[in-house]
Amino acid sequence: MALLTSIGVLLSGMPALVGNAAAAPGLTGKRCDQLYLNRKYDAPVAGSGIQGKNQQYSVSPERDWSAYSADNPARAFDGLKAPNAAQKKLAGNTQSAVDKWKAKYEKTGNIKYRVLEIYARYEQNIARNNSRTIRDFSRYVDVRIAGNEFNRTKGHAFGRRMTQQFKLVGPDWLCEVRVKVTDRNGKPVIDPKTKKQAVRIYDFYNKKTKELGEFKSNGKHIPKQLRWDRHILRSPGFRDHSLRMVMGERVAQNTREAYKKLNGQIQRETGRSNGVTIREQRSAAVPRWKPNQYTRHNPHFNPSPSRVGTGGPLTDAAYRQGQSRAEARALQKMYQDANTRGGFGRPGGVDFSTLELNYVGNVTKGKGIDYSFKADYVKNEDAEPGYGGEKALGLSSDAFFTWLALSPDRMWVNLNPDQPDKIMDSAFAKTDAGRVLLEADMEMKRDWARTLNPKQSPGREYMNAAPKVDGVPCFSPIRNWIVPERAKVRQQDGGIYILDAPLKVNTAKMDFDAVPADHCSSKLTDQQKQYSVELMQRMITPEVQKKVNNDPKYKDLRTVYRSRVAAEFVRQQDAKQATDFRKIINSNNLKRWPLRAPHQNWDKRTVWKQARKSFLEGEYTYEWTNGGRIYTYTVGGVDFSKSPKRNVSRVRFNLEKPRLDETTKTSVQSETAYRNTETAYLGGGGSGRTAPGGGGDDPGPGDPTPSDPTPSPSDGTDRPSTPPATQRPSDSPGDQAGDGELGDTGSDTPVGLIAGIAAALAAIGGGLTWWMRRRRMVTED
Repeated sequence: MALLTSIGVLLSGMPALVGNAAAAPGLTGKRCDQLYLNRKYDAPVAGSGIQGKNQQYSVSPERDWSAYSADNPARAFDGLKAPNAAQKKLAGNTQSAVDKWKAKYEKTGNIKYRVLEIYARYEQNIARNNSRTIRDFSRYVDVRIAGNEFNRTKGHAFGRRMTQQFKLVGPDWLCEVRVKVTDRNGKPVIDPKTKKQAVRIYDFYNKKTKELGEFKSNGKHIPKQLRWDRHILRSPGFRDHSLRMVMGERVAQNTREAYKKLNGQIQRETGRSNGVTIREQRSAAVPRWKPNQYTRHNPHFNPSPSRVGTGGPLTDAAYRQGQSRAEARALQKMYQDANTRGGFGRPGGVDFSTLELNYVGNVTKGKGIDYSFKADYVKNEDAEPGYGGEKALGLSSDAFFTWLALSPDRMWVNLNPDQPDKIMDSAFAKTDAGRVLLEADMEMKRDWARTLNPKQSPGREYMNAAPKVDGVPCFSPIRNWIVPERAKVRQQDGGIYILDAPLKVNTAKMDFDAVPADHCSSKLTDQQKQYSVELMQRMITPEVQKKVNNDPKYKDLRTVYRSRVAAEFVRQQDAKQATDFRKIINSNNLKRWPLRAPHQNWDKRTVWKQARKSFLEGEYTYEWTNGGRIYTYTVGGVDFSKSPKRNVSRVRFNLEKPRLDETTKTSVQSETAYRNTETAYLGGGGSGRTAPGGGGDDPGPGDPTPSDPTPSPSDGTDRPSTPPATQRPSDSPGDQAGDGELGDTGSDTPVGLIAGIAAALAAIGGGLTWWMRRRRMVTED
């Protein structure tokens, strides 16, 4: 595969350096070079051996990070539907039935028989009816069919990769070494499960240096193996041996602590330091398989529901972590029980609440689009596994398509209390992108009022400095709206990296018809009104802006905006040359991306009524020192009509985000950690790959081909017949340039990324904050 790092190790023609050596008594194994490379070397080669011997824990340098492929053809059946009654009868539920269909498939290559083999295995699993039975068919295929296969192939592929990278060849290097377990007194240790002497199988062993070793494609140890290691390394025949753990992913904290403890125990008993070492040799496993008609359709960033979206590590992680805390715990146990070789990585390890779109790739007709997200790892997935990935990914993908499908003249929402008939376009109101914008607008209004609280900073400072009417602070009616701050982006290799997309809160004076004639501001001079607004811009606005950019409650707004940036990039590419997205762009057909549960019954008028009620009745009440009572009413706004960008140069990109391009490319097909951070990059793509034609004869009554989970788009005839009545206010930032205008606002080496998002994307409804003083009643507490 093109993205895979080349092996870079030439193992032929090397001179012999050392001779043969005898293996430890009772130890048997196979030569590593013959097992993994199908070759036999007469002697070791220069540089042979596991690195990091003198450190209990070490990490490979980034230049050595790589990816390797592992076959997983069973993954192509992840969309297979559960068997019906006739298919169950045909398939059978015995081992002989499994063996029969397996033999037929191996002989003919007809996937009809592979389907029947899977059905037979599933029915056999149901018939056992024990604690390991998985009744959900989709989960069974993922865990026991595709998962078990990848467990085997991934472990072997990682061993092969490490054999090549560390040059473990020649007669001294043995692999799949079997060691009978004895205790520190030399007595056999009995395995409680088999009732026989326990046997520990090590992945590699060097007869000369007396190194026992374990390859782990993931970053976790197996507790049973640790128990045997504790006995073996303290037994008479192996007290002079060392253990090398080679891990392909970020090593779990409990694994590091467990082997550090064993290392200390060995040092106390034998005096040897570094008897156990861990080498974190970052290597991403890329599953290799070919989709067919039984492959699950992935709707995320997939322009055509008729094509099989091949998904990727992001959709896998979301699927395997569940959508609630309880489901995450149950699924984590299910996958860990089958995770003997690390095929599933770390179920529950990604914190999807931090998910951010990081990259969209080259847009080429017939090939869909690649994408990559970044997210933090959870601090302790065993205690609190992550969940909610499907929802987070779905919102980003739906918003991406919403911005493509919706024509710019419909990209608006409005929370003006005087305009209940102009809240937002009716089609936009049926999408989660529209919902997020309107709700964020309302939440900003509330945060603005909270920030004005005179009992805390900066509200205290503002109230003291604001103009006074009858001793009570008073200021001009204003509007607040959110706009994109200058973003940092990089267009490279046909794709776009969204490095940072901050938001900015603007504040400006605005007059409203609904303001009562006796409002205190009527007693302020124009100069006092302007001064009050300038005070807000300096004291209040920055605090609200921090919340918009960092508070979790605005996370969906930030997600939606990143999708808007990505969508505009795709629009630009399609304008140059037709892509798979052309039929979607400006179609105003949003049926494929409706409001999702639990918001399927969301109503725009509910939010507008909240804003109207706040405007007329107030939501927050503060007391002033002179005995008056202050009421605050606010409504806010959002305007993404223009999005200034800083086009980051290649030099700066490489300096600030070293290896991000390589990490991102790998993440499309395999989850990978970014450098030595707690950040994961994972994505997907290849939505343009179509499922190949038939797989032979019908496997029996009831074709098991899965139905398409996504409805086909209509022809767009449901679009509104008239344009929206609400236009942007004349002072909106969107009027500073024509819709769709692109400008370079960045470095001296522009990379062609958008400098302005076309048309209004969000709420333009005026924002008002006003104050009323009432007499305090004697009975009030």
